[in-house]
Amino acid sequence: MLKIGLTGGIATGKSLVGRMFAELGVHTIDADEIAHDLMRPGEKVYDEVVRRFGPEILNADKSVNRARLAELAFDQKRPRIYELNSIVHPAVIERQQQWMEEIRRREPDAIVMLEAALLLEAGLRKKFDRVIVVSCKPQQRIERWEKRLNIDAETARREVTRRMMAQAPDEAKIQAADFVIDNSGSVEDTQKQVHKIHEALVSQAQVKSA
Repeated sequence: MLKIGLTGGIATGKSLVGRMFAELGVHTIDADEIAHDLMRPGEKVYDEVVRRFGPEILNADKSVNRARLAELAFDQKRPRIYELNSIVHPAVIERQQQWMEEIRRREPDAIVMLEAALLLEAGLRKKFDRVIVVSCKPQQRIERWEKRLNIDAETARREVTRRMMAQAPDEAKIQAADFVIDNSGSVEDTQKQVHKIHEALVSQAQVKSA
């Protein structure tokens, strides 16, 4: 089985790229979605996050209000993103490893891909055979965040900047990458890059399983 890590900075288009790989038959999973599941009431991660960050992060139905939690985690005066990550990351890693093992048992020569914004920051580089980094121009990140959340440009700029401070710079990510996808152009251009990389990954998976 070939294990692929897909990462990149905020609003670079990781999810779009992940969907493109999934359409080509790659088994994909999103670390964000795993984290969402782990922060549901009744989960150990949920209990610990509420204990550390307080009941003010909860909605009326006791679910976690992710916007409020993000405000606390990325607060510039007292950032707590590393505290949050120390709770969530180990559980996410355990869950994604279980997922990969289940696929390996069914399909030993499969290509599996974890999409994770903080893959490198969490020290997971060595757990993957190959790492793909998605990049785009800084201004595009702001425009995409603005459109995604339907907010004004200045608010988007502040939020993107704030979150980028908790991520490794693009230069460091690219240095650690086996493949880089430039998502600054058209969807078609990105898709061409994905297809080319997928061909290389299929060849590498075949060699590994031989």
